[in-house]
Parts: sequence; structure tokens; C-alpha cells
Amino acid sequence: MPGIETHCMEIGLMDQLASQDTPVHRLDPRAKLLTTLMFVATVVSFDKYAISALLPFFAYPVMLMTVGRIPVPYLLRKILLVAPFAILIGIFNPLLDRETFITIGTLTITGGWVSFLSILIRFALTVEGALILLASSGIYGVCLALDKLGVPRVFTVQLLFLYRYLFVIADEGLRMVRAKTIRSFGTHDMGIKVYIHMLGYLLLRALDRAQRVHSAMISRGFDGHIQSMKPLKLRPGDIMFVCVWSLLFVLMRIHNISLLLGSFITEIFQ
Repeated sequence: MPGIETHCMEIGLMDQLASQDTPVHRLDPRAKLLTTLMFVATVVSFDKYAISALLPFFAYPVMLMTVGRIPVPYLLRKILLVAPFAILIGIFNPLLDRETFITIGTLTITGGWVSFLSILIRFALTVEGALILLASSGIYGVCLALDKLGVPRVFTVQLLFLYRYLFVIADEGLRMVRAKTIRSFGTHDMGIKVYIHMLGYLLLRALDRAQRVHSAMISRGFDGHIQSMKPLKLRPGDIMFVCVWSLLFVLMRIHNISLLLGSFITEIFQ
């Protein structure tokens, strides 16, 4: 049960990180959202063999993590949690693409391994960018930014509710696990039928709890709109943040900064 409680607490850790007061957190969520979209679009636009050209893009998440005081271990755990999906996508590349890409001494590296590594790098960059956006703005800030940018309200409200009601079902599930542990005296093997009944009962309890929450929201004036106590307002610093980083992304997309830097260092020491 301690493991379940830990996972339930981690669901809300993103909101705790988003409540910090740092220069990154004070940026308008729309500015961070647009910059992240530009970052992701630029990263995924590279060809399948790009590796060195992608490395300079790590400057963006590293800078935001440092200034925003976002813990690296927490982000790494989240990235590793979904890493199997990226591995599954590219694991067959070395089998399908056997053409020699580069030879280092007696070591021959095929194009399949290069494209597989490129997929992993792009996966790490895009997921890291999305997680940092959530950790610095919170799901509420992201949904509010989407709403202000013209995304259909039915999508933004449903996205916000989907996240919020995770806490409802997690809380009900934790109560059931505690009750099961008390009544079974620590016995773990209770049969599949018991767990099926527990799953069905969990759904019913979550629906009942969700209806009570919805009634409470209606009684407090909820009308289907995402309300904000502090209106969003773009400041010059927000616009500069978007423009400067977008310009850097375009430059890093056009020029291979890693190769240019390597050539510059080589010329210095020759």
C-alpha cells in the first residue's frame, strides 16, 4: 500500500511544482505553450538520421529546469515511465535498415541504429518539453492558455476535468485498497473474481463521487467556462521569450550548431 500512496501523491506533485514563484513560472502560460509547440515542431522536423543537430536543443529544457527549479529526477522518472513506447517504435530499425552509415575503426554502425538513437533523442526532447510546460504552468494554466488561443472550449474543459477526476478515482481506489488490506489480514491472493468485483465497485463509487463534485461545482456557479482569478496578460517579457527562443530554434534547425562548434574548437587547437 505505501507504493500506491506514493503514486497517488505523485499525481499531484505537478501542481505543487507549478505553484512555485520563479521567472519561468511568472511567464504567461500562452507564451510557454507557443514556445513549447515551436520547440516540438522543430525537433520532429529533422530527418531520421539526425543526431548531432538535435543535441543543442537540450539547452531549452535545461535552462527552464534550472531557472524554474524543476527537479531533474522527477522528470527522468516520468520520461522512463513512457520510454518503452519510443523503444517499441524504433527497436526494429536496426533489423530493417542494415546499410552501413559510418565506420569507426573496426566498428560498423548501420543506419538502423542511428535512426533508433535519433528517435530516442527526439522522444526525450519532446516529452521533456511537455513535462516542463506542465510543471511550470500546471494543467489549469495550460488549459486556460489553450482556451485563450482559440482551442474549442469543449476540448479544454474535458481535458481539465480528465486530470482533476484522476484524483477522485485515485482517492476512491486508495480507500478500497485500505479496506481490502484490513479485511484480508494481509493476504494478497484473493482470486481474480474478487478483483473484478472491486474494479466494478470502484467505477460505481467514482461515478457517485463525481456526481457529487459536479453538483457542488454547479451550486458554486460553474457555467462551462474556465474561470481565472488572475486574468492572463501578455507582457513584453513574454513576447520576447517566444521570439528569442523561436529564433534560436530556427537557427538550430538551419545550422548544425554541434558541427560548427566542433570545427571552431578544432581550428583553435590546431
